[in-house]
Amino acid sequence: MAAVPTDSGSRPAAGARFFCTAGRGLEPFLMREVRARLAATQVEYISGKVFFTTCSDLNMLKKLKSAERLFLLIKKQFPLNVSSVSKGKILSEIQRLINDDPESWLNAISTWKNLLELDAKKDKLFQRAANPPKRKVEENDIINAKKLKTKQLQVLQESGECSLEKQTEEETQEQGDFLTEREKSQEAFQNDVVKAADAKNQKNLTFRVSCRCSGAIAKTFTAQVHLPPKEVGRITGIALMKQFGWKADLRNPNLEIFIHLNDIYSVVGIPVFRIPLASRAYIKTAGLRSTIAWALASLAEIQAGAFVLDPMCGLGTILLEAAKEWPDVYYVGADVSDSQLLGAYDNLKAAGLKNKIELLQVSVIDLPLPSESVDVIISDIPFGKKFKLGEDIKSILQEMERVLHVGGAIVLLLSEEHHRRLKDGDQSSIPLSSEGSHTGEPSIKKCLKPGGKTGTSETVSSSFEASSQECLDKTPPFGSLVPVECHKVSLGRTDAFICKYRKLHSLGL
Repeated sequence: MAAVPTDSGSRPAAGARFFCTAGRGLEPFLMREVRARLAATQVEYISGKVFFTTCSDLNMLKKLKSAERLFLLIKKQFPLNVSSVSKGKILSEIQRLINDDPESWLNAISTWKNLLELDAKKDKLFQRAANPPKRKVEENDIINAKKLKTKQLQVLQESGECSLEKQTEEETQEQGDFLTEREKSQEAFQNDVVKAADAKNQKNLTFRVSCRCSGAIAKTFTAQVHLPPKEVGRITGIALMKQFGWKADLRNPNLEIFIHLNDIYSVVGIPVFRIPLASRAYIKTAGLRSTIAWALASLAEIQAGAFVLDPMCGLGTILLEAAKEWPDVYYVGADVSDSQLLGAYDNLKAAGLKNKIELLQVSVIDLPLPSESVDVIISDIPFGKKFKLGEDIKSILQEMERVLHVGGAIVLLLSEEHHRRLKDGDQSSIPLSSEGSHTGEPSIKKCLKPGGKTGTSETVSSSFEASSQECLDKTPPFGSLVPVECHKVSLGRTDAFICKYRKLHSLGL
């Protein structure tokens, strides 16, 4: 295969190179977020992934809300050449991912190590601030115990309670030992990882490889050369052991290598966190996927002091995501279902937000709110088998329109059927920001174009904006509500639309 320019994971002067996986259609939300939250540069995308450069530490990277997983980039290049069905030649192509550019691997390991070292130092400082050193704890408590002893001896000279000092010292000693052992354990874990990641001592590094193949290349691997993803991972692992002297450990490795091979690109990276970013620790019972819920809230432009309503809140996932990100807001969730509201209350309680979000059991078409009293409405319009919308979508939107303040925004997650109904019977298909659209494929090619400039954030953003605008041009206003933005997103087995409307004037004008 002819050599092509690659995007390595080395740390440039401006920061380290990362990529996040994202649900199909959420790439524009993730691109906006990394720019705003991480001050990221060189932001570009290929379907399902967003690449960017940032100087942010692990604590900031953990705050990403629209991403599924975060990886430190090792390399990104054109797909493997599998025109030949010879298994030997394909194995040789896989091994070249490592052998052709070993420096990119070492640079990525060095960056990974530096991130962990910085995080470990910050944790150590935090622990020291929260837990005084053992010696200091003992000295302070011994002094306090002696003062207590003197006072007690003065009052109870003959009571025989001098043993209090010894008991106090023993309890203090046990507490100090517990804190110190916990601190040592945490430090030892970080130090072991950092030591293993040191590129100067490669033989201490343990690793495992996970591989994903998709598209025609996956069919070629499995059907023609009988090479499943596990076998690709094993071959890659052998090449890494030979090249760097690393040791394989499938159960508890220091390092995991992720490889994605398809017809458009080959991407290799290191998962930064073992737990996906999309797995929210503060959500007890999952409803709508957290990344979709956050995307809905982010599009609403929530301001401090606003009144935000979800009139069909279900388990409250959208309100949870919004309240975590924009806390100084008055949130109200409404639903007609007892079970959904109970689940929402449990979620709010588990997240520590039960005093931040008010829940009401009311119908979405009869909201007990004054006209033009709400600043923002965000909602997932039910269209699943379990909770399917019984009322007409237009009557629901009319009630939302009534309670919405002039200038306020409505952000909805709509099924394809609901979206068609709001287009007043327009059955034509709409090209949107999604994989395989006419605006998506050119941007993917630009992102990997050899010998030219890679797809920049401006190029990618313009493609998303153009497709969204084409959607809006075909969507007529509904009463005083005018469409502002529209994105097609994947919910797994089905697709949906994130649509934003703005109220331009009062009803009847």
